[in-house]
Amino acid sequence: MKITTIRQQVKRVERYSIFVDGVYSFSLSDREVVASGIHKGLELSEKEVRKYKKLSEVDKVYGLALNLIAHRARSQKELTDYLRRKKLDESEIQKILNKLSKGKLVDDWEFARRWVQNRRELKNASNRKLRLELRVKGINSEIIDDVLADSIDEESKALKELIEKKLRQTKYLNDPQKLMTYLTRQGFNYQDIKTALDTKTY
Repeated sequence: MKITTIRQQVKRVERYSIFVDGVYSFSLSDREVVASGIHKGLELSEKEVRKYKKLSEVDKVYGLALNLIAHRARSQKELTDYLRRKKLDESEIQKILNKLSKGKLVDDWEFARRWVQNRRELKNASNRKLRLELRVKGINSEIIDDVLADSIDEESKALKELIEKKLRQTKYLNDPQKLMTYLTRQGFNYQDIKTALDTKTY
């Protein structure tokens, strides 16, 4: 059995169709074509063809994972859950995760740091709320503690900014108790809220 043609795909230009004995057999990404050393004229056994077909399946899912990360950073748990939905073996999932980790494309500490930063900027989120969100994302407690340890002052700032924002709404401006209830639901500490509100002039 011989590879007779290696043809770049039209719709997915990063992938190449591999023809064996004149018939399409499998496809590989440009990176795998280079890494595997596959080339036109290469003689393959049936076992090797099966191996490349399996590699093709994993390679496609790896590409999908890259696209997923390109839209938004993902935690290892999120990527693991995604890969499991693709019906890959656990060993194959681990290979992909290792590859992504080696390329610094999956890093739970960096993911947590960015998550906290973004949620602070967009939602003035409390540490309590951030902790719950990160747990859902599968981030372990040590990383969460480490990331949030550097953001105590940031939480105080977030609380003050959220108060300023809500006081521009009449329903909160005229009802401090309602504002306190809202802030408590957002996960801020009662005493911190009371202290921040006591410094405000209505």
